[in-house]
Amino acid sequence: MKSGTIDWLTRAEAATVGLAASAARHDAHDSFVADSFDLLKREGFLKAHVPAEFGGGDASYAELCGMVRRLAAGCGSTALAYAMHSHLVAVALWRWKNQGAPTDGLLKRVAAEDLVLISSGGSDWLKSAGEAVKVEGGFRITARKAFSSGAPAGDLLMTSAVHEDPAEGPTVLHFAVPFKAEGVRILDTWRVMGMRGTGSHDVELNSVFVPDAAISGRRPQGKWHPLFHAISMLAFPIIYSAYLGVAEGARDRALAFARRKGGDEGLLQVVGEMENAFAMARMSVDDMIRNAETGTPGPDATNRAMSGRTLAGQACIRTVEKAMEAAGGPAFYRELGLERAFRDVQAARFHPLQEKPQLRYSARLALGLDIDG
Repeated sequence: MKSGTIDWLTRAEAATVGLAASAARHDAHDSFVADSFDLLKREGFLKAHVPAEFGGGDASYAELCGMVRRLAAGCGSTALAYAMHSHLVAVALWRWKNQGAPTDGLLKRVAAEDLVLISSGGSDWLKSAGEAVKVEGGFRITARKAFSSGAPAGDLLMTSAVHEDPAEGPTVLHFAVPFKAEGVRILDTWRVMGMRGTGSHDVELNSVFVPDAAISGRRPQGKWHPLFHAISMLAFPIIYSAYLGVAEGARDRALAFARRKGGDEGLLQVVGEMENAFAMARMSVDDMIRNAETGTPGPDATNRAMSGRTLAGQACIRTVEKAMEAAGGPAFYRELGLERAFRDVQAARFHPLQEKPQLRYSARLALGLDIDG
């Protein structure tokens, strides 16, 4: 693939038709969107953000967010699981470009092998979870990682565990584990309200051996670290583009339905409220994207990203609520698709930093207090 030869947004728009056709079925059966991921792989989406020089599709960061947004209008679960893979690619690419980090090998493997990367960050965050015991040549990892979106299709679990370092104290180790490694098992736990097709099962690591050479990073447990400022700045615009797409799809369906009802004053009021909510969602995500494209990882960029995450999530939820109100009673039927969008968009509440921790972080930063306090 050569740079500039692929219109990724048009390709995503075309893929949406296929994703939408199976979205309700996966939702009804709590099944992973495996066929949709196969489509994404065939169309090159898994390596879209990898540079052309590494064999990828050379999609820009903004294009990647736009792709996620468009895919979500057809199937929120597919878009969110894809966003989880994509944000790991985006962070690896940013670190290679801006820090000279040796992440080019991972990017080349994603392109050459169509690897699916799975994140456990939603359940780990700053404290991480699980135990890393030092043994000869590496560590033995015992852990259970929740919210591992896309796990049924996963090739590498990008995760972490805590090592009780005798000199440094509790230290979080970062590493990748192949899903085929001995001791790795996917637990069929994903029975949830919404985003049912993401396959965000728990992944169990039972005394999994990770060699010393595979440890990609170390940091103090529970403290803000430069890596997490980069993750905050880069990951959340991609993730919340999925919720923006869910909200946009619901808005479009509601408008199409409401146009047939006529323009009484009550309906006009509700549609206006929906439009304001959607504008807030769109502006918040757009600002997060600008922050990712132009910012420098650190406390301020994290604050901007996390404030945007809260505002975007709230506005996406309100957009879908108002879409259901605009459609009226038929919105309660699964056939219209708004009921699924309503359930899917609720997951926007639960990614870190959730609203109350975000408010605390923003307040401490504004007051000049230690963000680790």
